[in-house]
Amino acid sequence: MSKNTETSAAVLRTTPLHRVHTALGASFTDFGGWQMPLRYTSDLAEHHAVRRSAGIFDLSHMGEVKVTGPEAGAALDHALVGALSAVAVGRARYTMMVSPSGGVIDDLIVYHVGDEEYLVVPNAGNRERVSAELVARCAGFDCTVEDISLATCLIAVQGPRAQEVLVGVVESGAAMPGALRPLEGSEEDDCGPDVLCGPTLLERLRFYAAVRATAAGHPVLLARTGYTGEDGFECSAARRTPWTCGRSSPVPRRPWSPPSSTASRCRR
Repeated sequence: MSKNTETSAAVLRTTPLHRVHTALGASFTDFGGWQMPLRYTSDLAEHHAVRRSAGIFDLSHMGEVKVTGPEAGAALDHALVGALSAVAVGRARYTMMVSPSGGVIDDLIVYHVGDEEYLVVPNAGNRERVSAELVARCAGFDCTVEDISLATCLIAVQGPRAQEVLVGVVESGAAMPGALRPLEGSEEDDCGPDVLCGPTLLERLRFYAAVRATAAGHPVLLARTGYTGEDGFECSAARRTPWTCGRSSPVPRRPWSPPSSTASRCRR
């Protein structure tokens, strides 16, 4: 293993929620160079929790790569499969990075979070390769590629009661038209110019959409995405953020992360 390799068999990274996982009695495993919770009770119980209620997944081991600049969209059109520049601001797309021969390097989600800003989320085990490939493939474009993975944490709340879990935690968010379902019924209350209050935002946020929001007093990127097949949200924030996601919710649950639940596609 070279000196430049960031992880080793002897030293595993931990997420900001590691102490919480430990206190809750999680069993841990080496997962892509990270010490991640494998299960709390049983795979079946946790599967049913996500299918019938809600579960919290610590996904802080996932990659997060920012691509910004006037030609960021064109660069991603060149680097990945599909026309990412056609994705509206506030929306996301599931796509792939492939080799010159067409082999899949990684499947990933791309969020168009600003006029000249995209967030690429690769799987944990492929983060370094995807980041390096993006740097190389975007080199001829007027944009900047920045791997922010180790400065970011990611929490997913998945299941039919996910929205209920986040009410009272998500306080407000950007009223970005492309990311929102049409307003139904009477005019809603808002939290200021171009801002929606948390419950309204959670209700109207489209599937595969993301907006900047405030949760538990901290800035987050709130997305209605996930791999469980259930409704759910993913909250991305600075790694130093003291997470209180769902702490005040009446829904009984424990946090866990892939591969602990068979309800989830294992995010490598």
